[in-house]
Amino acid sequence: MKFKDIRFGPAGLGGVDSAEDRLEYYSKKGLKACEIAFTYGVYIKNKEDAVRIGKKAKELDIKLSIHAPYWINLNSKEKKKIEESKKRILDCCKVGNWLGAYRIVFHPGYYSKMDKEETYQNIKIAIIDMQEERKKNKWKPELAPETTGKVNVFGSLDEIKRLAEDTKCSFTIDFAHILAREKTVDYEKIKKLFGKHKEWHCHFSGIEYGEKGERKHKRTRIEDWKKLISNLPKDKDIVIINESPYDVQDSVEGLSLV
Repeated sequence: MKFKDIRFGPAGLGGVDSAEDRLEYYSKKGLKACEIAFTYGVYIKNKEDAVRIGKKAKELDIKLSIHAPYWINLNSKEKKKIEESKKRILDCCKVGNWLGAYRIVFHPGYYSKMDKEETYQNIKIAIIDMQEERKKNKWKPELAPETTGKVNVFGSLDEIKRLAEDTKCSFTIDFAHILAREKTVDYEKIKKLFGKHKEWHCHFSGIEYGEKGERKHKRTRIEDWKKLISNLPKDKDIVIINESPYDVQDSVEGLSLV
């Protein structure tokens, strides 16, 4: 049985001036997705540039997403840091709307020495606030909090699923992070938790991890690709963003298996 729609792509686009050429390069490789890395800041600032890049992506049928900056904690004990975190995500929404991106991926935050339920409630409130801002501005990209790879960081499968239910946001299933966090990937659980959703935004790569979870991303092995692809649901629209140091090559290898 073939997939309804599955797209592979790298976690990065590079500079504004070379963006269209990079998209052409990805397209020639057969890649139909790209996640723009705003991880160290929103570097596409000009609306004309964003619209131009988005137009090229649409022409090539490449689905764009954005990874928001790393400096986000929606559960900080300092209200100022929460507001700054929300602004960083909302800035991505604004630029993402210009680009025609469909998801804004972000790490929601830390437990900050609070219990898990208090942490959850604080992050939920922050996302509801951002959802209201999105609607007010008619920004189309959906918020997609990501499963995280360290045991002391908010973002377990159950927490992300609960956020999606309670705030009507989307989600990012990072299979490498799940492996690092849980030491195994329960594909049946994932399908049960997110089965009702027609679109899955996913991350995947090889990963090095220890007792406390993720250490670093590494090259994606063919056998790991095979295991992932064989366990994915066939009736979803699926995007898989590869985050290895060889994200383009590894994305092409994943594509070759479907």
